[in-house]
Amino acid sequence: ESRNRIILEAATEVGKPVLFGVGIIILVFMPLLALEGMEGKMFAPMAITIAIALTISLILSFVLSPVLCSYILKGGSEDDTKIVARLRKPYNFMLDWSLKHPRLVVKRALIALGASVVLFIFLGKSFIPVMQEGSITPVIVRSANIALDESIKLEFEALKRIMTIPGVEMAVSRLGRGESPADPGQPFESDPIVTLKPLGDRDLSQEEIANQIRDKLKTLPGVELVISQPIAARVDEMVSGVRSQVAIKIFGDDIQTLIKLGTQISQILSRMKGSTDLRIEQASGQNYLNIKIDRDAIARYGINVADVNDVIETAIGGKQASTVYEGERRFPMVLRYPAPYRDKIDAIENIILLSPNGAQVLMKDLAKIELLDGPPQISRESGKRRLVIGVNVQGRDLGGFVDEAQKKIAQDVKLPEGYTLVWGGQFENMERAMARLMIIIPLTIAAIFFLLFMLFQSIRLAGLIILVLPFASIGGIFGLFITGEYLSVPAAVGFINLWGIAVLNGVVLISFIKQLRDDGMPLHEALIDGCAHRFRPVMMTASVAMLALIPMLFSGGPGSEVTRPLAIVVISGLITSTGLTLLVLPVLYG
Repeated sequence: ESRNRIILEAATEVGKPVLFGVGIIILVFMPLLALEGMEGKMFAPMAITIAIALTISLILSFVLSPVLCSYILKGGSEDDTKIVARLRKPYNFMLDWSLKHPRLVVKRALIALGASVVLFIFLGKSFIPVMQEGSITPVIVRSANIALDESIKLEFEALKRIMTIPGVEMAVSRLGRGESPADPGQPFESDPIVTLKPLGDRDLSQEEIANQIRDKLKTLPGVELVISQPIAARVDEMVSGVRSQVAIKIFGDDIQTLIKLGTQISQILSRMKGSTDLRIEQASGQNYLNIKIDRDAIARYGINVADVNDVIETAIGGKQASTVYEGERRFPMVLRYPAPYRDKIDAIENIILLSPNGAQVLMKDLAKIELLDGPPQISRESGKRRLVIGVNVQGRDLGGFVDEAQKKIAQDVKLPEGYTLVWGGQFENMERAMARLMIIIPLTIAAIFFLLFMLFQSIRLAGLIILVLPFASIGGIFGLFITGEYLSVPAAVGFINLWGIAVLNGVVLISFIKQLRDDGMPLHEALIDGCAHRFRPVMMTASVAMLALIPMLFSGGPGSEVTRPLAIVVISGLITSTGLTLLVLPVLYG
């Protein structure tokens, strides 16, 4: 009976803080549900999973844990383990010193916070770190007029050169585009997939192999090269229609003006540090056979326009004359001139037409036939004519590259009236994700403040725990800076995760100190006793979270580049936030 009473009192004591603490952690992850596009598909399931898991664990902790405690726990007090005892001794000394020098502690904490703000300003920004997929897609863009047999020969030559690179296991290719009208590929593009050997079986990194592919293929005649990866290329295609990290879209009516503006912008980008795989959408180079009928001439011979068009269609393009059946399969029988009579302008000019009076008239006497240069395609978006410049970024952050490019283009390129410029690609995703987080996160912090106020019935204590958030961010910012990682969506998710743990630790500590004060204990004794009793729970929470993320930090498999910034932020942030929670919060409380 005595044991059950103690368990009930203990559960009642921690019940309210645990309930609000778990609720705050769930609330912290709600901004991830507001993400859209690819980032939403990547991280929204994580927020849902965490919310469900925490809800179930909360129910079990209230229902099952007390029952298990009544059967499993033995009576008597439990001493600290050797590790906790070794940590507690220097902590008690630092806590005592901090409480005796509160101004100095707060001053140093503010200096660290200010230093982290300065570092944050200089952190590079990106959407999602480039994932090393273990395969490379060097898209080869040819001249729009290239013949199919020449294109195939060029592709075989490219694959032969690629296979000579150490570390390449296999290379296959697809030439042309799919039947789907939504396929962004072009008939004059090829889509090789270069599979690399496992990392342990090759000496070169994926980036080094990609650079060697550039060197090997840049001497191929009349081609442009865009290096990407199979998954990354498909994602970029979905976002902007080009297989590049950054897409600059120019909208306007005149194709020649679009080409001129695109050339100016591509020249600016080519001179920038980090610019690679620069490509401007082909807007010329396609040969068109233009046949302009002389209406006065056909009127003299008594021939109408429809008759001339019918002969041109039949002779050059072919016209269905019948249908051939093979079982249930049907094949159109197409009639057209043999190749020697239609593959040159001279041959087309000598096509014979019959006038109503039986006279034979040559095509050159009825029409002007010439070969003109034009665009291989006319791209439109939202009903407007569009030209796209694509570029990849190598060796620097995406956000810094785009900021510099925007300033230079705004300074050097003057857009005529009616022409607009839109930035797309991964930069578009990054801007959208960061913009939504900048709106949702402050609202979430306000909601957390409201929950803390409901828990403590004190604006002062609620604000005190909210101060944990910027102090917890210090370690995360320093961690990103030291490791050379950029501020990306995974890093932002890491900060959200870090804030949840930091607030929970703050609630655990402050709620117990407040309880001691409500019981009449003097302030200094309450701070010492509260920190002593909550030292182990706070350390356990931080240690378990850090240990769980260590495999993510040192993992080297595919996709580890995406999760590593999250682990860096949480682990480095917990190192500083735990110390600040156990040292600075008691000082501020006092």
